[in-house]
Amino acid sequence: MKVPARFLESRLVQRRCSLRWCSQIWLLLPLTLGLYGAPAKAQNAVVLVGSGSSVPAPLYNRWTQEFGRRNPNIRMRYLTVGTGEGIKQISHGVGDFGAGEAPLTEKQRKEGSLIELPVVLIGIVPIYNLPVIHQELHLSGEVLAAIFLGDVKTWGAPQIAKLNPEITLPNLPILVVNRPPGKGSNYVFTDFLSKASSKFRAQVGVTASPKWPVGEPAERSLDMADKVKDTPGSIGYVEYQYAVKNNIPQAAVLNPAGRFTKASTESMAAACKAAEAPRWNAFSASLANASGPDSYPITSFTWIYLRTPTSDSSRASALNDLLNWIYTDGQQYAIQEGYAELPPPLLAAVQKRVKELK
Repeated sequence: MKVPARFLESRLVQRRCSLRWCSQIWLLLPLTLGLYGAPAKAQNAVVLVGSGSSVPAPLYNRWTQEFGRRNPNIRMRYLTVGTGEGIKQISHGVGDFGAGEAPLTEKQRKEGSLIELPVVLIGIVPIYNLPVIHQELHLSGEVLAAIFLGDVKTWGAPQIAKLNPEITLPNLPILVVNRPPGKGSNYVFTDFLSKASSKFRAQVGVTASPKWPVGEPAERSLDMADKVKDTPGSIGYVEYQYAVKNNIPQAAVLNPAGRFTKASTESMAAACKAAEAPRWNAFSASLANASGPDSYPITSFTWIYLRTPTSDSSRASALNDLLNWIYTDGQQYAIQEGYAELPPPLLAAVQKRVKELK
């Protein structure tokens, strides 16, 4: 029987429910509305639901299309709710996987029976809006930390001018844009800033939910890109491919080798190789501030979070098919969407781990 979407929506509005019940309903609502009235063959398909960070969302959306074409009996849906919420939902048994840029804590692994596997490499880039500047801006982790702590307040400050001697910087107030709590890009950015600045490490630390002393929040990665692009004098941070696709200037960042490096698939891969080689088995390693002259210093994995074991055998089989595809044919779409694929030795190690999953 076909159930009208309006009826389902009204029933949800009428119900007063607990937070956990609501999160499960809203997670499954798009699936319910999409499947009612669909052909019988589609109704019999297994629908795998993932939720998490907006950082890898374009890649998961591409995977949804490509995997669906090759596997009509398995569908995938990915909902952008943030890294923290994605971990929370999968640990509570909501959905089939989570995704994000924060490694799991030992408590999360134990209590939620969770593991994390690296999926692709991402780079968080400082983006800015200085209409009068057409040269490439250079920034260090120490100066970025001072900006996001509110200690450096203008673009013409001596700390920035020293790194950019060939640029005439405007004496324009810096308008900081940051991300709200629970975001994976926060974790990656604060990990880098904490390694670069002892003051930042003491006052803010490495966290997906920093207490920013200055700045205005932007909810999603796309919101961050839009806000910086529309606000002269602003600075923020976003995943590399969002900056490229929205044509927003990104700063070159000083790496531990003393070179100003911009994010690219090559510089992200260099950071991963520097941190992972020769063992290639630290699946939850920090890649921030990795050594090497070609390493981009704000590099990270984006992880997929999984419950082990999975009690539903049909869903477990479908999820295993998806994972095997992600770590084989699916990797080619990482570069196409602006991410960096895992280096071959690490990819082989992850593929081996996937085969061991029950």
